[in-house]
Amino acid sequence: NATNIEKNFAASLQKKCPPSGGDNNLAPFDPTPTTVDTMYYKELMCKKGLLHSDQELFKGSGGESDRLVELYSRNPFAFAQDFKASMIKMGNMKPLTGNMGEIRGNCRRVN
Repeated sequence: NATNIEKNFAASLQKKCPPSGGDNNLAPFDPTPTTVDTMYYKELMCKKGLLHSDQELFKGSGGESDRLVELYSRNPFAFAQDFKASMIKMGNMKPLTGNMGEIRGNCRRVN
């Protein structure tokens, strides 16, 4: 993910996660991995998204996702309210069970 993140952060990740080996090394998504807080969004604004797809949420172009990242980084209450609503919504989902649904053995292939 060195293409859209801050260069010093990229270098530190490359040391932690070398091209070969290091399979048991851990790199947290944000500096406070055991706390539900807004550090993830603050790090995105500093171009320190762990995954390329994470950093795509904040490009600095003023788009809709940029505005949400900015809001959540500044306003923990807004983040907490939206997080709570999302968890409730996901908890109310009715997954398919038995022979009505399918669990893929490999997420990249249809069974």
